[in-house]
Formats: sequence, C-alpha cells, structure tokens
Amino acid sequence: MQKLENFIRRSVDYVGLALAGVLILMVLNVSFDVMMRYTFHASSVGMQEMEWHLFAIIILFGMGVGLQHDAHVRVDFIYDRLGPKKRAMINIWGTVFMLVPLALLILFGSFEYVQDAFVSNEISEDPGGLPFRWIIKSMIPLSFVFLLYSALGFVLTNIRKYKEAKL
Repeated sequence: MQKLENFIRRSVDYVGLALAGVLILMVLNVSFDVMMRYTFHASSVGMQEMEWHLFAIIILFGMGVGLQHDAHVRVDFIYDRLGPKKRAMINIWGTVFMLVPLALLILFGSFEYVQDAFVSNEISEDPGGLPFRWIIKSMIPLSFVFLLYSALGFVLTNIRKYKEAKL
C-alpha cells in the first residue's frame, strides 16, 4: 500500500510540475497579447481564447494536485482543532462520500458534452478563434479521472495517518 501511495504522490507531483509549465505559457501568452494590444493596437482572438484554454487546464488538473497537498477548501477553524485520527477520518469519509460521487457524476456527465463537440467539429464562434473546441472540452473528463486518481492517493495517505496516529 505504501508503494502505491508513493507512486500516486510522485505522479501527481509530475502533473503539478507540468501545470507550472502551463502557467508559464499562460503568463507569456497574456503578456504577448497585452503588448500587442497596447503597443501595436493589434489583438488576436485566438490568443485570447488560448488564455482561457490554458487557465482551464490549470484549474481542472490543479484540483487533483491541490487535493494531494491538502490545499483544498474546508472549514479549517474546526478541522485544525481536531486530533490526527479525527482529521484522517474526516478526510477519508469526505473523500469517499462527497468527492468521489461528485467527481463520478461530472466525469460520466461530461462524455456526451465532449462527444457532441467532437462529432459537430465545434469551433470558436468568434472570427479568428480557435478550432477543435472538443480538445479543451475533453480536459473535463480527463481531469476528473485525474482527480479520482489523486483522491485514491489522498485516501491511502489518510488511512496510513489514521493507523499511525495515537489516541
């Protein structure tokens, strides 16, 4: 179980590093777009759409990275007062009964959404916008598979913490 936990942790960290690269690309893209707009009075719809595509990737996959690093949203003023065993139990039960069902709902609910975009070869409605909108839409189910993968590692980590914690 420890080997699986470590493997998941490392692979989620690699995704986090890749997201850092995507963030740098997004900053460069925004900087270039701003420079072009205010210096040369020229702007590209495709570049603006690429900004939100990159941002979407960061947010969607960042959920799993944030979960692994225990940086997700919760009521910390209550959680921080609890002992390690109770914290681990809250993390396990919250993940299994709240995160996993919601992630599965979004995962399976997004297949038709992505398929419709693919079949219709959806493109941007704006002139000069990006084609192949199904590519960015396909990040939704992929990111929720990744979130479930990260949730498995989070549950394994908290099971270990529960076993190691003293009363």
